[in-house]
Amino acid sequence: MNERLPAVLAIDGGNSKTDLALVAEDGTLLATVRGPGMRSPDDLGSWLEALGALIARAQLEAGRDGQMAARHISACVANADLPEEEERLAAALRALGWSQTTAVANDTFAVLRAGLDPDVLTGQGHWGVAVTCGAGINCVGVDPAGRTSGYLALGVISGDWGGGSGLGLEALWWSARAEDGRGPETALRRAVAAHFDQATVQDVTISVHLGKINDESLRELAPVILAVAATGDEVARKLVRRQAEEISIMALTTMRRLGLTELPTPVVLGGGVLTARDPLLITEITDQIAAAAPQAVVIIVAVPPVAGAALLGLDHVGAGLDAERRLRAAYDRRAGP
Repeated sequence: MNERLPAVLAIDGGNSKTDLALVAEDGTLLATVRGPGMRSPDDLGSWLEALGALIARAQLEAGRDGQMAARHISACVANADLPEEEERLAAALRALGWSQTTAVANDTFAVLRAGLDPDVLTGQGHWGVAVTCGAGINCVGVDPAGRTSGYLALGVISGDWGGGSGLGLEALWWSARAEDGRGPETALRRAVAAHFDQATVQDVTISVHLGKINDESLRELAPVILAVAATGDEVARKLVRRQAEEISIMALTTMRRLGLTELPTPVVLGGGVLTARDPLLITEITDQIAAAAPQAVVIIVAVPPVAGAALLGLDHVGAGLDAERRLRAAYDRRAGP
């Protein structure tokens, strides 16, 4: 029975979506499904209920059934920021009996593992630094001995700035001040109003106040900032440069904590803001990291974070390099034309 079970049930649980994959021990991708995310730790119960439905869908796609879905669950979740949150989620997953063993980590560890392609980083091993800039922002690091370092990543209250949520609020703030005369003129003013199909920024602000535009919708302004910055708008360009500085500071501080600044350390960039590969943003990050850690190698992750969670799971069950290559190839095919 155990031999026929998929080796890994990989979970990438973000704020806005959850990706799930069933993977065989040889790296064959058996099934992938997507469902709703977990917006906060308080949402755990409803998220687990939705996760159960996703697992059933994945089993159906893989031609399987039964209570136990895989030998090992590798769950990388955005809201697992504290050790107690990781243990709470791990205990909840174990209690549901979907696997024999369970490991839970923050989703940025999945980004790191996804970026460590052995065919690109020959002989590197599974260590380096990763920064995720999506709805929020986070950074983790692992040194060659396996020591880890990271941040609370709880938003403004833990000193964070940026990500889609932070950038969206900044875009609205600068646009409102441009429109009412308190700040410099910026093309963001027209772009923000147009994005929400409103005549003025004031209309957007009122819609936010009345709950007609929610926080999740404001995250959509991150690519608007990047597009306006590309036209030369100075306000937008300052926001992009500030985001680059925050990402670089997080990465470099983590490298210093772990003694990695003099090593050829991979710095993996993930999350929607970074995988958009905006030239100004990526150039600023690369230049700032190179100035302080000349041997560092900046990498934009090429496979989705759920693949990183799956690779962590394959590491756990002792699968080899061929299995990793097979899994990466499967995701490369899915990303192709």
